[in-house]
Amino acid sequence: MPTSCRTTCLAIVLVLSACASTETLAWADGLLPLGNFGGNGAGMIVGDTATHLHIGCTYGDVSGRIALDRNGQFDVAGSYRLRAYPIAVGPTVPARFVGRLQGSTVVVTVTVNDTVQHAIVVKGPASVTYGVEPQDMPCPICRRPILSHRLVHSSGQG
Repeated sequence: MPTSCRTTCLAIVLVLSACASTETLAWADGLLPLGNFGGNGAGMIVGDTATHLHIGCTYGDVSGRIALDRNGQFDVAGSYRLRAYPIAVGPTVPARFVGRLQGSTVVVTVTVNDTVQHAIVVKGPASVTYGVEPQDMPCPICRRPILSHRLVHSSGQG
């Protein structure tokens, strides 16, 4: 085998072994992957302009996609609705979404500053897995992807 071929093969093996040994999915853009995640009593939709998380009969939103650090961790501000079912009652309130992507699973805890009841409420930790349907949901949840790109018809009108 020529030296250049051995060198190329060795480089490929090193890259593949490095990828196989990482416990956090390496998303090329450093952000949570686009798509739907589900788990027991929880669901999450990651779109290119927002992330939407349901835990039980509550839900919250983060503007933009969530950036991950090199360990797959995140800590971002968002908003949360604690009284969402059977009808939404009250305003959304400030919240922190803290979690980690490990493999294809995100474990997230939301700390909500309930400015209506003047209390701190913790939801989670909730575990959601990429491509899995939410299970054992006590309330209906959103299941559609978040779309942000405006479609332009062939006539040039939006």
